[in-house]
Amino acid sequence: MFEGLTQRFNGVFNRIRGRGRITEENVREAMREVRTALLEADVHVQVVKKFTDDVMTKALGAKVIETLHPDQVLIKIVHDELVALMGPVDSRIPYVTPGPTVVLMAGLQGSGKTTTCGKLAKYMMARGKRPLLVAADLKRPAAIEQLEVIGGQVGCPVYVERDHQNPVKVCRNGVLHARKTDRDVVVLDTAGRLAIDEELMAEVAQIANTTNPHQIYLVIDAMTGQDAVNTAKHFNERLELDGLILTKFDSDTRGGAALSAKTITGKPIKFIGIGEKLDALEEFHADRIAGRILGMGDVVTLVEKAQQQYDAAEAAKLQKKMATGLNLEDFLVQLRKMKSMGPMKDLMKMVPGMATEMGNLDVDDRELGRFEAIIQSMTPKERAHPEIIEASRRRRIARGSGTDVKDVSGLIKSFTQVRDMMKVMSKMSLMDRMKSMGQFAKLAAGGIMPRFKGGSTVKKRQISSKEKRKNRKRKSR
Repeated sequence: MFEGLTQRFNGVFNRIRGRGRITEENVREAMREVRTALLEADVHVQVVKKFTDDVMTKALGAKVIETLHPDQVLIKIVHDELVALMGPVDSRIPYVTPGPTVVLMAGLQGSGKTTTCGKLAKYMMARGKRPLLVAADLKRPAAIEQLEVIGGQVGCPVYVERDHQNPVKVCRNGVLHARKTDRDVVVLDTAGRLAIDEELMAEVAQIANTTNPHQIYLVIDAMTGQDAVNTAKHFNERLELDGLILTKFDSDTRGGAALSAKTITGKPIKFIGIGEKLDALEEFHADRIAGRILGMGDVVTLVEKAQQQYDAAEAAKLQKKMATGLNLEDFLVQLRKMKSMGPMKDLMKMVPGMATEMGNLDVDDRELGRFEAIIQSMTPKERAHPEIIEASRRRRIARGSGTDVKDVSGLIKSFTQVRDMMKVMSKMSLMDRMKSMGQFAKLAAGGIMPRFKGGSTVKKRQISSKEKRKNRKRKSR
């Protein structure tokens, strides 16, 4: 989401780093570039002015120009100001006892509100809650059916009334049904409109007055930029929101909504939607997002994703195998777990040092599928001992996996390099591992390490023995 902004920030810091002597004018020039970058990212002009003024005041107050590493001091100041701009945020949902906790979801049509209701239900269920989804969007065609399908996918019951068009009555009855069926959370999926109008506001306000929700979340589309912030401002004037949920956070939007929302509305972003799958909902942490924007990575989120795939026993077993050397069977297991953690490019951005190198890397998630097909075409002996895979075996594996011999050779070479790197890293501390990953990013960008790019499928023409003799005669003349 923040790729353009990350590149601009790193360009500014690199220019300061490259100067032998830093002056106040250099700092002011850097802030002018930061201001331009934020405006291009569709950040609200009021937010941009306050942010750059605050950074400038603190930078000069910290005497950046007199420090040995002015770029590092300036990065720290900018990071802290970004955190202050977007936070503080408490992403936890305050559940009440006795239940049920009522959560009202509001938003415009097309913002992903109904899907987000399902994501939120799945998020709650993973934390031991028993939610009930209430289909109160009676205006949009097939909205009820959509919520029923999503509820079935996440394993959450859905309360539905199809015999009338009174959403207030549906919500009230839904809360009563939750009490009768021992559900401790109720998620109300209310109707939206293509734009804000009085009918929409009156309906949502009446539902809020009737059900007295403990939390009111507004779902907004991050791709709409400043319009998303304006929408949140209008809703907040009528509903007194408790938080925002930004959807389509994984898109190529420029990030203005995420940076502007808290300052303009005074309401925190609680969650972000990072994909279409129903488990693609993350808690919003201002410090982690600031780290991503500045290219510093997001190790905490990366570790949390890994913990969802590995238990303590698996992690210990993997650590032991890393020290002795992985084989291709182990490599296949790790590939499958990586695929389930999310898009490869997003994971790599969370590693410190990787975000700034992503422009030089050609990352294609389909490559993991190709790797998987190649390994599955090997015999158990070949997976355990890849060094025995010579030319004839490579041709057989390529035919079996529908790939080129060059793809098979590239996989074996990449695996050997990764295996050797993991052997070394298994003996390092966590901090040293993070540093090594940053160095690995630079090597990958420079073409020294594998770039996750598929080999060519164009076959070279085989030269016959007769042509070879002719070529030798021609050269000998």
